[in-house]
Amino acid sequence: MNQHGSPRERRGEPSSAETSTTAYDAHLAGLHAMSMSNVARVLAGAAGVTLATLAGLLYMYQTALIYPASFPEGSRAIVDSPAQYKLPFTEHRLVTPDRIKLHVYAIIHEDEGEKRPTILMLHANAGNMGHRLPIAYQFFHRLGCHVVMLSYRGYGLSTGEPTEPGLRIDAQTALDWIREHPKLAGTPVIAYGQSIGGAVAIDLAARNPQSVRVLVVENTFLSIPKLIPSVLPILRYFTFLCREVWPSFQSITRIPSSTAVLFLAAKKDEIVPHEHMIELHRLCSSTQKELHVFEHGTHSTYTPCSRTDDTWLDVGTFPH
Repeated sequence: MNQHGSPRERRGEPSSAETSTTAYDAHLAGLHAMSMSNVARVLAGAAGVTLATLAGLLYMYQTALIYPASFPEGSRAIVDSPAQYKLPFTEHRLVTPDRIKLHVYAIIHEDEGEKRPTILMLHANAGNMGHRLPIAYQFFHRLGCHVVMLSYRGYGLSTGEPTEPGLRIDAQTALDWIREHPKLAGTPVIAYGQSIGGAVAIDLAARNPQSVRVLVVENTFLSIPKLIPSVLPILRYFTFLCREVWPSFQSITRIPSSTAVLFLAAKKDEIVPHEHMIELHRLCSSTQKELHVFEHGTHSTYTPCSRTDDTWLDVGTFPH
């Protein structure tokens, strides 16, 4: 046996076996790096496909997401009647300029002497006007107001499909009907909107400064694109795909200083960040504006008729 090793070893060079092992290890490392790179590319591609799919769904089905008119179940077939609450009412089918038929209730006091305000109720994005009859009952009895309420197009028994331009037309049609009604025509109008109805109410008041004397908005948002990062964070980079915008942060600045505005904000709103209502209040230039924060209220459990917190129904100084 050679005690001094091979010439390669005596020169300090790796043996052929070591060279082979080193090369093999390098090869494995290269393959590992390549496989990890491929995995990363595949995962990135899958994530891209998922995001692209979500973005596509947002673009194609955003009206279904924003206007869940069939929730809760039966909302497109069953609309509660004011008769269930022993409220006097008339029922109407108003035809919009684009030939949509709107289902409307008018709950009117019978006395002739007093000029009572008329509240136009613009509901949130789920259900129909029948689900808001308990609130209408309070408006009628506790505030002594006339009440006009409608189901938007595609909601309840109204025809058509809901869209932002369509809901604008619906609200305008209801307001025009009030302005032409033999008893309601001379009454001050209060536009009251919940959630997305708040966006409808803000838009209506901005476009009709001579007709809407008071605006009341409850738990509404700055705009749909500004709301998406909170509701659907994964889609925050795709808000440019929104066709339904409802830019209330712009519309609120067009409310004249003479219009009284009341903001009703639930502090624990789990859908619309509380900051949206704070910012809308800040942007509003009305000289008669008030912000009422309901410390324990949430988006869906709070109503202005609740006795668990402050309630604007007891704010006797707020103008009608």
